[in-house]
Amino acid sequence: MAQRHFHAHETARADQLNGAPLATSWQRVLGYFVDLLIAVVVWMPLEFVWSRYVLHQVETVNLKWDFHEKGNIVVMLLYWGTCNYLWNGRTVGKWVARTRAVSLSSARMGLWQSIERALGYGAAILEGGLGFVQFFWDRNRQCAQDRLAETIVVDTRKRKK
Repeated sequence: MAQRHFHAHETARADQLNGAPLATSWQRVLGYFVDLLIAVVVWMPLEFVWSRYVLHQVETVNLKWDFHEKGNIVVMLLYWGTCNYLWNGRTVGKWVARTRAVSLSSARMGLWQSIERALGYGAAILEGGLGFVQFFWDRNRQCAQDRLAETIVVDTRKRKK
């Protein structure tokens, strides 16, 4: 697949990013699934303790990950939102995949922008996965979470041309 590059429009920040190498589909999938695995590993013991000792569900503890459960949403927001904010567009999954989410509006991702990006994953899923598939026809390879948070995902292995 030919490498795509970001095409700037409208803002000085977008001009700075013009020509930035965009992450490939395999990089984005790898990063997402590494992050999802970490989120589930963090969530599972918390959910078990909550169900067993707070809600006193002694007979059955239902450990089910989906984007509708309150506990899943909290962990998702805390993990993706916090990592993107503290590491300026990087999560463990993005580090493994050698990518970074980059703000189209400022040099550093803000807290709210990081939370919007985390919520965007849920939006992409709620669209029946179409929010992720948009990658293949969008000029700048943006998925639902990118559009919502005004970000792009760049390949950190390559330098801007």
